[in-house]
Amino acid sequence: MAQLIYPHCPKPILMSQTKIPRVFHNNTLLLNNHKKWSIHALDFSTSSLKHSYFVDGFGVEVAKTKVVNILRQVLRDNQIGESLEYLDLIDATQRLGIDYHFHEEIEIFLRRLYVLSNAQILDPHNNLHKASLLFRLLRQQGYHMSTDVFKVFLDNKGNFNEELRKDIKGLSSLYEASQVCMHGDDNVLVEAENFSRHGLNIWLQTHLDHHLANFVHNTLAHPHHKSVAKFMVGAYFGDTQWTNKWIYVLQDVARMDFNATQKLHQDEILQFLKWWKQTNLAKELKFARDQPTKWYLCSLVCLTDSCYSQQRLQLAKSISFVYLIDDLFDVFGSFNDLTFFTEAVSRWDLGAAKGLPNCMAICFQSLFEVTNEISNKIYKKHGWNPIGLLSKAWAKLCKAFLVEAEWMRSEHSPRAEEYLRNGIVSTGIHVILIHVFFLLEHKISKQTVEMLDDDLDIISSSAMILRLWDDMGSAKDENQEGHDGSYLKYYMNEHPSISYEATEHHIMERISHAWKTLNREYLLSNTFSTRFTQASLNVARAVPLAYNYGRNQSLVTLEKLMEQLLFYGV
Repeated sequence: MAQLIYPHCPKPILMSQTKIPRVFHNNTLLLNNHKKWSIHALDFSTSSLKHSYFVDGFGVEVAKTKVVNILRQVLRDNQIGESLEYLDLIDATQRLGIDYHFHEEIEIFLRRLYVLSNAQILDPHNNLHKASLLFRLLRQQGYHMSTDVFKVFLDNKGNFNEELRKDIKGLSSLYEASQVCMHGDDNVLVEAENFSRHGLNIWLQTHLDHHLANFVHNTLAHPHHKSVAKFMVGAYFGDTQWTNKWIYVLQDVARMDFNATQKLHQDEILQFLKWWKQTNLAKELKFARDQPTKWYLCSLVCLTDSCYSQQRLQLAKSISFVYLIDDLFDVFGSFNDLTFFTEAVSRWDLGAAKGLPNCMAICFQSLFEVTNEISNKIYKKHGWNPIGLLSKAWAKLCKAFLVEAEWMRSEHSPRAEEYLRNGIVSTGIHVILIHVFFLLEHKISKQTVEMLDDDLDIISSSAMILRLWDDMGSAKDENQEGHDGSYLKYYMNEHPSISYEATEHHIMERISHAWKTLNREYLLSNTFSTRFTQASLNVARAVPLAYNYGRNQSLVTLEKLMEQLLFYGV
């Protein structure tokens, strides 16, 4: 199952604060004169490639097309003997979010490598970087690459050779490779993660130069497979000292892609802000969070590709109600009113909302209208009306909120697992991904719809990662005054003798287990389309950015990420 999806959809990226674009004026005729390309055809470190300009948008697009076509030809004419060069090139395109330009070429090249690796013809030559990169790229492409590729780096006790600690590039790539671990893998990948993390942390304690230290730090904090690429571009490629020689070309293509999509996102946020103002919900629900930019960014992180503009706007509307209803339950309604509200949502009947406080009735009416509007659009486009499943998902969310409200009212302290089962639902991820499924799918069937009614691993694993990450910290949202419990709190209540540090370790193990499940569903399962599994993966990828608690329990806000996306790099 190929994972380089959406070949016709441009992917926006976030660049560091540099002028753009600076592209290939003096070399375009030279490039056109080459009949056949190889990885060594051009010297991409020359200043003429980095300091010339196209002054108009048309010229920029022509330049990008020329360079993209050249890189495509380079990948087509690759030589397996030079595979490391091409692996580095593919890795760079993925990190920069421009791999959609080379979907077919990357698939053909990696398929050839997979066949050769299975036939044991391809030898990593004891190159830890090459072996690790090959393993990760093939797994990301949907090939079940064996961990046997790492056995050459083990000693007779099954441990990684200590000499590898001297190879900082190899350690970084090994750490990246360990992030695509799945259930059923042997202990090699677990040992790979521990060994590489420890080795990189030791390097950080030495006198590394500033750029290399930043690279190592970002590798540990934001490995590629578990990160949102558009927010990581500056960290990965800003000033690292040993990136591949294609980086100047690739960054310029990425900058041009970013310019082409930044205006789209600016238009989208303006449309969403206009809708939010028209609802008047900020005035009617004064107790609730008023964070439309955050809600839009949540939809953008989930649906990153530019061709999903309308789907993003529809999803952002639904996401806003997850937050609004959460606040309704957490800081406003009485338990009786919340019970009646839940019954009204379960019946999906506006008449059932009579007698509720005005703001609660208005909230339900707006939810009712928006959800029916989305359902009508999906029906017109795909011929399937999802209102039954969508309304059921909203009812399930409200029931989870009501359970938490009852615990709070009765001062009941649930067992940790009981809390977690309910907390996975109360993240709202189930509601969001059910909407995503219908907004994205073109071949909706009775079978897939029936499966969505179950607790799917692809959804619950993403929700568990979110719930546990969130519960690792106790920072409060800006306008949130509720006092929810947490898995950490209830787990420590059950185990009075356990330390806080041991509880943290236990939670990180649970998160790691959830990631293995998500990797299995994303990389190998054919149950749902790649566009849906990609969205589920993106939810989990965004969690460390949205809930990045440090020892001071500070929260990296999504609003700051929005500022970067809309205003940096131009």
